[in-house]
Amino acid sequence: MTGKPDVRLRRAYDEPADGDGARVLVDRVWPRGLSKEAARIDEWCKQIAPSTELRRWYGHDPDRFTEFTRRYRAELDAPERAEALARLRELARERTVTLLTATKAIEISQAAVLADLIRG
Repeated sequence: MTGKPDVRLRRAYDEPADGDGARVLVDRVWPRGLSKEAARIDEWCKQIAPSTELRRWYGHDPDRFTEFTRRYRAELDAPERAEALARLRELARERTVTLLTATKAIEISQAAVLADLIRG
């Protein structure tokens, strides 16, 4: 694969699409009411999710997204999270990756932050 990695964002509740490639859930908690069969998730990368403390502070408040992004990027320097991010980058070099999250506001979610980091 050449050029920028093809990283897509979708809600975990959305119907899987043919072009999704590797479907990776990036939430710490499994989406409520979603069966494993319906989700068709290839990998659940919960270790890359923001800390519970950061997630609760943020609360998907659009006014806090810039600060959330800064704090979350700092959390991604922790060894376990950095390793998970490196694995996602490697996967995205090989094929399309769709990052899945349960949140309704995908554009201000951890998945959006991760997609920007993976794309470089």
